[in-house]
Amino acid sequence: QVQLVESGGGLVQAGGSLRLSCAASGLTFSMYYMGWFRQIPGKEREFVAGINKRGGDTYYADSVKGRFTISRDNAKNTVYLQMNSLKAEDTAVFYCAAGGGGVWFSQIQYSRLNRYDYWGQGTQVTVSS
Repeated sequence: QVQLVESGGGLVQAGGSLRLSCAASGLTFSMYYMGWFRQIPGKEREFVAGINKRGGDTYYADSVKGRFTISRDNAKNTVYLQMNSLKAEDTAVFYCAAGGGGVWFSQIQYSRLNRYDYWGQGTQVTVSS
């Protein structure tokens, strides 16, 4: 079965960095668009970053642009989220997701939760101020 397993979360001080990883199995990873989302209790899950199948196109929410970088290694079936200059408001559970249908070429498409077929279980990121 398909599994997406996030890792790399933890507690960090404001201004610090974390690198999240999401290891995929049970699917042809290179055939999937990948996204990172985050969620805090009581709020909707929100788009953070997305990357196309080959890694050539990336998309970011305005709130993380210039601070976060999404990348992927298709040989390792892994997508990454490098998070720098972390702020207290980045505190959330971060999820990776894989979507395979259609052709994605806009941030709107990457940001829609229902475009994704598979989700990981999430990893907690806590930024202390």
